[in-house]
Order: sequence, then structure tokens, then C-alpha cells
Amino acid sequence: MQNRLSRTLAPLMLVAAFMLGAAPVQAEELKIGFMAPKTGIFTQLGVDMQHGFEMYLKEHGNKLGGMDVKFIVEDTQGKPDTAVTKANKLILQDKVDMLVGGVLATTGYALAPVATKNKVLYIGSIATADDLGQRKQKDFPYMVRPTFVPSQPSHPLGQWACDQGYKKVVTVAADYAFGHETLGGFQQTFEDCGGKVIQKLWPPIGTKDFGPYIPQIKSDADAIFTLMVGPMSLQFPKQLRAAGNKKPIIGGGTSYDEFILPHMGDEVIGDVSAFMYSAAIDTPKNEAFVKKYRSQFGKVPSYYSEANYTTAQWIDETLKKSGGKFPGALPFIKTMRTIKLDAVRGPVSLDDTNTVVNNIYIKKVEKKKMFGYPKAELWNTVIKTYPNVSQFWTYDKAKFLKQPVYSRTFPPCKYCE
Repeated sequence: MQNRLSRTLAPLMLVAAFMLGAAPVQAEELKIGFMAPKTGIFTQLGVDMQHGFEMYLKEHGNKLGGMDVKFIVEDTQGKPDTAVTKANKLILQDKVDMLVGGVLATTGYALAPVATKNKVLYIGSIATADDLGQRKQKDFPYMVRPTFVPSQPSHPLGQWACDQGYKKVVTVAADYAFGHETLGGFQQTFEDCGGKVIQKLWPPIGTKDFGPYIPQIKSDADAIFTLMVGPMSLQFPKQLRAAGNKKPIIGGGTSYDEFILPHMGDEVIGDVSAFMYSAAIDTPKNEAFVKKYRSQFGKVPSYYSEANYTTAQWIDETLKKSGGKFPGALPFIKTMRTIKLDAVRGPVSLDDTNTVVNNIYIKKVEKKKMFGYPKAELWNTVIKTYPNVSQFWTYDKAKFLKQPVYSRTFPPCKYCE
């Protein structure tokens, strides 16, 4: 009897011992190669990008969709060629599952072919360009644009400017792809509405002294459209007002984004811009986000912060639908397109070109108190919301794609003298 009992219990005891001594099952690991400028003139943009993504990761125990995340950050220095070098390192050496980030439209154009060649998912949370989601979209099926393409916010801004009664506008935009495409969107809708762009000025990216450009601005303009990036955003309005020019300014989102707004002075009060995010969106979700971000990092979140926070959220939700496993680049994108996300900025989704559809906010710089903070500060107050804006605005997609991509020469300046 005792021998029989021993023979019965022995296997059970071995199983119990094995279970007690076994290591817990580990979640699968997701390797993310995150590219952002950590040195150079765009450093603050890169800091905001990383803070936004890592804030979401921290909130979710360093997991996305149940997968442990290995987050590998590389410094692109804000240079497209450096970004390509770092992307190849992340793909070939680190064996990442996806690339995220990058800055500048030129970086987007540089990285899309790298992702396609290596069949690696690339989520351009910041780096983006019009034609990557338009005429060239089929050439680069491994790229997703979850935030915007350059002309997307400026299409409604052109309509808004026309609705305000502006008839003639002078434009001053950074002379590279993002500036060309942002201005192109504004010009097309503004002129389709009956307005006229009467002059285009193109300071090089990185310009610090606008002295050669400001005296050229035509005096008969009703307003000035501007698109600046990085430190240019701070210098242009300051120098324009110091020169005595009091024309209304309307701008692309990066001209007044929260990465630079706290460093600006009262000279920008009343200036208007358009973007998919404002730290002053008056919703409980955004208020909570702003307060939490500010408590952690000592500043109001910029679009660079929110865009990467939302990118992390979108990856999280996509992996949940994929059973907590990375299914490969193209299946991931296919699943991502099925998700309508309730993001900090509002509702977001992807169209059939892997480009985001989201609200565009017309914003006016005001000095006021927000969200219970005791001090009056500069905020981008939302004055109008255009809901669910696609990259094609209200245009027929097929007709839109027959025209050239927005560039330095398109639309042509037919009202320039």
C-alpha cells in the first residue's frame, strides 16, 4: 500500500517541484528603433518627441499590447543622411521590428525607401511629406503617417483666411520640402476661394537674420503667411514686429507650436496658426495630458510630444488586436487601419493610403490662464475646429492626384509682380 502510494505521489511531487522552480513565462519583446534629433538646432524637438513616447510607455509598464518594449533611441541630428545611417544600423544591427520618428519632410522622403527596401515598418510620427501619402504611396507601403502631411493643416487655414476677408497675402516660408508643401496647401485653398498670393519669399532653413527679407514684404498685403521651423519660429515674428510691421500673421503649425511658444513674447499675441494639436484644446482628456506632462517635464507638451504619445497608443491598440504579438509590417498596418483612436488631440484614423484623418484646429495666441494654472501664459486658443480632415481636404482625390505635388513652383505665383 505504501509503495503504491509512493508511486502515485512521486510524479505529482515532481510536477509540483518543477512548477515551483520554473521561471515565469516572459512576454514577447518588441524592438522599437526611435529616431529623433538629440543634438543640433532641433534638439528640443527631439526631446519632446522622446518624452511623449516614453510617457505612454511608463504609464503602461513599459509594455505595448502586452509585449515588453526594448526602446532604442538614435540621434539623427535633424539630418536626413544621418537618419538613413541610423535607420540602417537599427535594422541590420539591432534587428528592430519597427522604426518610429524622424524630423523634417526631407527625412521622411529619405527613410521611406529604406523601410521599403528592408521590408520594415516605419511610423513617421513627425517626419512626413505630402507625396509619400499621395502619388508615391504605392511605392512605399511600409510607411504610416499617423499625425499629418504638410499641406493637411494649411488647406483649412487657406479657407479660413479667405473667410476672414483677406484678399492679398504675402508668404514667407522656410525653403525646403515642408515649407513648399505647407505653403502650397494654403495657397491652393486661399486662391480657390478668391484670394491672391502676391509675393513669395523663401528664407533658407536655419535662417537667424530675416533682415534681408522683411523690407521686401509688399505693403499692400492684408496679411502675412509664415511657415517656420526650429529656432526660425522664434526669430521671425520678433524681428518682423521690431521692424514695425503690424500686418496680421497667419502661420503653419510649427511657427507657433508649444515647443517654442513659451519662449515667445507679447509680440505674437493675436497671431493665428493651424495644426492637429494645441495644448489649449479644452477637453478633460487634453487637460489631464497637459497637467501630467507638465508635472513630469516642467513644460507644456508640444505637438512633437502629443504626436509620439498618440503613436505609442496606436501601436498599443494595434498589438492588442494582433494577440499581443508583432505580426509583421504589412499585417500590422492592415490592422492599424481598422482602429479609430480616441486620442488626446481628438478622433484619429487612417485612410486607405496609411495617412491620418483628424481634426484641424485654427488657433489664436492669447495670454490667459488655463487648466487652473495661476499664471497668465501664452496659449494657442482654439477658435475654430475643422473635423475629420483628410490629406485631400474637400477635393476629389482622383483630380487632386493628377496635379503636381506642392513645390516651390506649384501652385505658380500667378498674382506675383
